Amino acid sequence: MKNYILVIILGVLFMSLTEIALAEDAKTYDAEAFRQALEQDGFTVKEGELGYFDLIGLLEKGIIPSAYGNNPTTKYVAYFVPAATGSEVDERVSRLTSALGMSGNTTPIWNLRPDEAVVFVGRTPPECRYFSYDHYIMHRTIGNERRWLFSNIADTVNNLVIKTEGTPDGQSGNPFNQTTVIIITADKGIDQRIRAAAESAGYSNSIINTQVLPSTILNMGLENNSDTFAAFVRPALFNDTQAGDDYINNTPATVFRITPNNTTELDPYAYPELRVRGTGKTEFELTDDLKELRTAILNKYNGLNATELPTSQAVPLGSDAIQRGINGVGPNNDAVYLWTANQTASSPTPPFFNTSLYYPFLRDPAITLGKSSNEFIIVYGVNHVATGKASYSNFAIYGADVWNGVRAITDADFNGSAEEYLPNNPNAKYLYVYKLARNCSESDQYCYEVPYSVGTYGIESDQPLFIGWRAYLENTTKTGPAYSEIVYDRAMKFDPKS
Repeated sequence: MKNYILVIILGVLFMSLTEIALAEDAKTYDAEAFRQALEQDGFTVKEGELGYFDLIGLLEKGIIPSAYGNNPTTKYVAYFVPAATGSEVDERVSRLTSALGMSGNTTPIWNLRPDEAVVFVGRTPPECRYFSYDHYIMHRTIGNERRWLFSNIADTVNNLVIKTEGTPDGQSGNPFNQTTVIIITADKGIDQRIRAAAESAGYSNSIINTQVLPSTILNMGLENNSDTFAAFVRPALFNDTQAGDDYINNTPATVFRITPNNTTELDPYAYPELRVRGTGKTEFELTDDLKELRTAILNKYNGLNATELPTSQAVPLGSDAIQRGINGVGPNNDAVYLWTANQTASSPTPPFFNTSLYYPFLRDPAITLGKSSNEFIIVYGVNHVATGKASYSNFAIYGADVWNGVRAITDADFNGSAEEYLPNNPNAKYLYVYKLARNCSESDQYCYEVPYSVGTYGIESDQPLFIGWRAYLENTTKTGPAYSEIVYDRAMKFDPKS
């Protein structure tokens, strides 16, 4: 009897292990079956990879000349796409991919024939506050000049609209840690053929998304004067930090470059319809409360000199930057961007691997942050998440010379921080106050000590700096808030009076 029970237990254990192995094989087989279906339909399929695009790390190593206004809340996952047949990856780009631990035959900046596609197939990020897949134009030749545009092309595929197993056809549900397929292409016919191959490999059409490369505004092709592109996954604020790190460092997905073996008649996509920003509801009813908060801040630090820093829109919309041929600095349609710096000129920046760099010039106030306990910056404003205008918001402190964001303070960090200043105001819950200093006292609950003497991971006391804000994804519209409907965040620099 005991032997019989033992046999049953071993049998059940064997079946369980077999099912696990088969499940793992099926996961591999699905991607391989997809590849085989594409090849049977007359495509050449090259497999790329996905990897963490560590801007600060690359800047620290001297691989790139700037951190490009990185969002410290987000670890960007880049598509590393195989070079086109007959082409080689630029030696300087190979240096970058090698520094990131990627293979030398893939590149994060790629061009594409009008009948090609790049496809993501795999799992979405684990549960987090926000994620999106976005595609960018990186370079464009205008006249005899090769310009760096770094501008998004259209809307993202974000966690509110993505088609996955948990959100078929974009319905509401669970978009996290779900299987999805995302096709980037300029051609309708190619898109349809890839979808058919995916379905034959077992992927439902209800989980397939398309990100359009509209030929009407792009220069597709493999020539030296063709546009180049990039694509990124942007997850922010994971519920489980370890699960998030695992996803970033070992993304359970792959990237294919798909090329038809025979030239077909093109059927290019038009520019896609965009999600519309704005609900008509604003935050301006909090203007008086914000004035009251400002007065309370000035009263608390009335023994110090206060310099108010002007706030303005930080970067252009992607479509604006593309049309004007200027550096967009990596915008995203799901966000609004503000900063404390003002532009006097908009000059195109060189390619990311050049040793020289110039961003739009910044005019006064070009502030610094010294080491005195009586020198600090107060950042304050409306909590856009509390008002319902954003899914998450943050601000970060940047070195103005290389745009290195060393830390982001999110709405989770500053939630409830204004109530100390406005104890009798019921609207204090919609506001926030936060201090940036070199030394935070024990009584400074809402304070961040800005590091220095740690290279690009900090900001030196004589290094000019600015504050940058982001507010991502209004749930009602499934895109970024409208600039016309938010109250701009603000900052003041305090130091000893002369």
